[in-house]
Amino acid sequence: MRNPIGFGASDFVEFTAAVLLALFAVLWNSRLRVGVAAFFAAKTVPSMAVLFALPIVLRMLLLPNHPVPVPEIYDEFSQLLSADTLLHFRFANPVHPLHQFFETFFVLQTPAYSSIYPIGQGLVLAFGRLVSGCAWTGVVLVTGALCACCYWMLRAWTTPVWALFGGLLAVVEFGPLCGWMNSYWGGALAALAGCLVFGALPRLLDRFRTRDAIILGGGFGLHLLTRQFESTLLLISVVVFFGLVSRGGEVLRKLARSAAIALIAVVPAIVLTLVQNKAVTQSWTTIPEELSQYQYGVPTTLTVQLVPIPHHPLTAQQELDYKAQSLTHGPGRDTVPRFLVRLLYRVRYYRFFFLPALYPAVVAFLFTLRERRFLWAACTLAIFALGTNLFPYLLVHYLAAVSCLFILVSVVGLRKINDRSPAAARVLVGICALQFVFWYGLHLFENAQSPLPILEYETWDAINHREPHPRVLIKQQLLAQPGKHLVFVRYWPQHIFQDEWVWNAADIDASPIVFARDLGPEEDEKLIQYYRGRKVWLLEPDFRPPRLTAYQ
Repeated sequence: MRNPIGFGASDFVEFTAAVLLALFAVLWNSRLRVGVAAFFAAKTVPSMAVLFALPIVLRMLLLPNHPVPVPEIYDEFSQLLSADTLLHFRFANPVHPLHQFFETFFVLQTPAYSSIYPIGQGLVLAFGRLVSGCAWTGVVLVTGALCACCYWMLRAWTTPVWALFGGLLAVVEFGPLCGWMNSYWGGALAALAGCLVFGALPRLLDRFRTRDAIILGGGFGLHLLTRQFESTLLLISVVVFFGLVSRGGEVLRKLARSAAIALIAVVPAIVLTLVQNKAVTQSWTTIPEELSQYQYGVPTTLTVQLVPIPHHPLTAQQELDYKAQSLTHGPGRDTVPRFLVRLLYRVRYYRFFFLPALYPAVVAFLFTLRERRFLWAACTLAIFALGTNLFPYLLVHYLAAVSCLFILVSVVGLRKINDRSPAAARVLVGICALQFVFWYGLHLFENAQSPLPILEYETWDAINHREPHPRVLIKQQLLAQPGKHLVFVRYWPQHIFQDEWVWNAADIDASPIVFARDLGPEEDEKLIQYYRGRKVWLLEPDFRPPRLTAYQ
């Protein structure tokens, strides 16, 4: 590492750890600071306001080195299509007369041109474009709301000070360095919905207020508009909560009234879902993703290739990963051994929700399961683990609804450790602070011309860098030319199918740039005649760098 004092990576880690832990110990032992923190933590609205603004401000400070993210994955483009469609005041777009040229991932072409996803994330991105002209604004605002609502949820489960710590932990895990905040395909919205549901449950059981029933129903409806399959798991967890925690006939009668109010609050989401189904699939009860699976098939494998390079055979760990992939993602009928192996293999994905220093807190949480409410939290996590294990692959936003429960596990475990050994709890909290400050500081002062070598050792964070994406360069090259453009995309035989370039706006014909698949000279001529007057290009994404030439 090039620096004036000759520090290596380990030197920076050791020095920063010493300073921060010493400072943290001083502040922790100060009664005045603890008293101020307790006083502030008890103020719900100011605490939520600070937690809402904190991840947004921290991410804005990173913009010089990490600008507005560029969509890369096909899920992101599909969600952006949903947002663009909603901004045209419709749930689906008319079928294009030459739709075969625009076939792409997670987008239906018939009986309507539409994203296959529910409209929840599309609403977030559409709102972002309305308020600032940038869809990412919606993602940033929802992330701030997630961190604030995580604190609100924890206020019903633990003390104000620990709830505030949980909100700060949400900022660290789901804030400026998290892939959810630096992409467009969702996660924060479903996690926000989970905060509303799991925060309303204990409040509803305690006071049976109409407001809490409405929040419960609204949170469930918001999740229904985002993750439809996992909403079934969420509903099961709500039923288990009242069955496990509540007692007595009087309680059940009050719950019946609250359930009716919550159901009314869910109705708008149900109506929006039915209307979207009808607009996209021509059926009230067929969801777009179901129609997509009927038309294109159900994905049954995860395309991860581990191919030995000559003179560089697979390591033992690579062979283990390859065998695990074949057992967990391979085709074939699901069996009990395959199901269990897949479940164990996916334990690694839960690292997304826990900082390394918090794993002792997870163990400590196990000693709280004698309390019914914490036993229910563990049961809910098990329900989501088993339910999502039915999928042949796992993405962390499938588990987004229970993000606040993972935070709850960390907070309750740390509180348990603190009861036995305050010094141990201070060290764990200090290491969590150290990890975030260390990586955030590196990104804040990162040099794009010579990025720090240590960044390749950063785990589970996902943040874009300043270097221009090839898609941006191609778009800039096209917009520099006068008139409208038609771009045929031609892939090479060894093309990686996830790197898809055929993406278009909701109104294809009105777009200044139209991307289409190269189907051969005779077929291409049909589209050239349809878009007569546009300048025609050939794009070869597999060329390095991607090559754009005049179409011959």
